[in-house]
Amino acid sequence: MRRIGLIGGLGWPSTEIYHRLINEDVGRRLGGAHSARLVIWSEDFEHVSALQRSGDWAQAGLVLAGGAQALERAGAELIAITANTMHLVADDVRAAVDIPLIHLMEVVAGAASAAGLKRLGLLGTKYTMTSRLYPDVCEPLGIEVIVPDEDDQECVHDVIYDELTHGRVPPAAKYAVTEVADRLVDAGADGVVLGCSELGLVLAPGSLDVAVLDATALHSRAIVDAALA
Repeated sequence: MRRIGLIGGLGWPSTEIYHRLINEDVGRRLGGAHSARLVIWSEDFEHVSALQRSGDWAQAGLVLAGGAQALERAGAELIAITANTMHLVADDVRAAVDIPLIHLMEVVAGAASAAGLKRLGLLGTKYTMTSRLYPDVCEPLGIEVIVPDEDDQECVHDVIYDELTHGRVPPAAKYAVTEVADRLVDAGADGVVLGCSELGLVLAPGSLDVAVLDATALHSRAIVDAALA
């Protein structure tokens, strides 16, 4: 098993989710008392979110690239960023190390294509929903990506930053995100991507009339695939 390096703290609940999913998957596959060989580098999310708010993605890229280098020095043989939004600096991370990056959007696009999906509704932070992160990997596969209107984007963004990144999952958050997802389905989405690490806390696969792709779960599985390859 290759040692996994996780770039975490984006925020801490997402790191916790990745750690659990990866170890559960390794245990299922290998049996016995097996768990993942991994090392975590974690940043203070207040620092990262301030860089996001100011639009200083260059500095954010330097921060995460430094984290990737620290993981490589610590023995990581592959790395992953435990957040959708911070894949905006994935190229900086890839360029900083000599070990492979398991890219979340590439994993999700592959899963959507394999499932025969053609129109994905995307939920995530405002940074993710207004970026080209998902369209750039989905459109070459013949998959359209649609996002909520501006008001619904603000709603989901606020749920993520005001509640989920603090480890809080109030019933109102589940209701609000589900309503936004339903409107994406009404707009023709044949699948909905949970494009934020913590959104699986409020919307689970099977809760909509269409496929729900939990990006975190798919990414975690792909990380284990790579570690055991």
